[in-house]
Amino acid sequence: MTSYLIATLVLVAIATIYGLALNLQWGLGGLVNFGLFGFYMLGAYACALLEAHGLAPLAAMLGAIAVTAAAGALVSLISVRLSEDYLAIVTLGFAECLRLFISYEDWLTRGTLGIADIARPLATQVAPAWRDAFFLLLCLVWLALAFVLLERLARAPFGRLLRATREDTEVAQALGKNVLAVRAQVFAVGGALLGVAGSLHAFYYTYIDPTQFTTILTAYAFMAVILGGRGSNWGVLVAGFTVILLLEGSRLLVGVVPWLDGAQLAAIRLLLVGGALVAILIHKPRGLLPEYRLQVQALKGR
Repeated sequence: MTSYLIATLVLVAIATIYGLALNLQWGLGGLVNFGLFGFYMLGAYACALLEAHGLAPLAAMLGAIAVTAAAGALVSLISVRLSEDYLAIVTLGFAECLRLFISYEDWLTRGTLGIADIARPLATQVAPAWRDAFFLLLCLVWLALAFVLLERLARAPFGRLLRATREDTEVAQALGKNVLAVRAQVFAVGGALLGVAGSLHAFYYTYIDPTQFTTILTAYAFMAVILGGRGSNWGVLVAGFTVILLLEGSRLLVGVVPWLDGAQLAAIRLLLVGGALVAILIHKPRGLLPEYRLQVQALKGR
């Protein structure tokens, strides 16, 4: 039971970092990224490949963060003048092209065979009985760092600029703000966070292959952001736990309804999770913890 709890909390931490990246890009910046799973996959593969070429796990993770940040900035610069709808198509296309590249370029990624024996950071310095707990602690540290960073950004002038570009890009440009630079920065920071999440994914499973990274991961991230409250980091924190709890807790249906096979149970799980989320949003249409908005009182005349 303890091992299952640790495993669930690790998934919560990774999923929440993943959701926080989307909340920065879409929740605060208004930039739709349907290719979220592609950056996540890039982070996992970059970390695994750098480690396979001799880097220590933590150094490989930092390298993966740099790679995904650069990829995010590059995608943003390529699509600088695209509207929200076309940006979503470009990011999804980028992710699918990346998935196909990883699937078929055996010389680099081992293709569908995947990459195995990925070592976790500092695993050899920790007693075997405590390795899973230590890795959970590492995930929570990265989650805390990501959360504090994004909270500071959200409440800083940069966060107000993000909200301004989200609400009306033309007004922000008329005020002399460099919207294109802001978009590149947001994609770079979001890409870096996805590099963190992807690296932790690779460390946790110690094996990765292209089938682990599909568009459903992007759907889960949007689910968490909408459920928590678009633009609210605290909301994503709560929603990340809620979504993973619903997904993992619904696995217990296997023992409750033994007459259903695996495929039927998988479909029922998604129906139950979707129904639960719809029920929550009916009562909380702005999310569990709506976005914090600074309230400024009008000055009274004499």
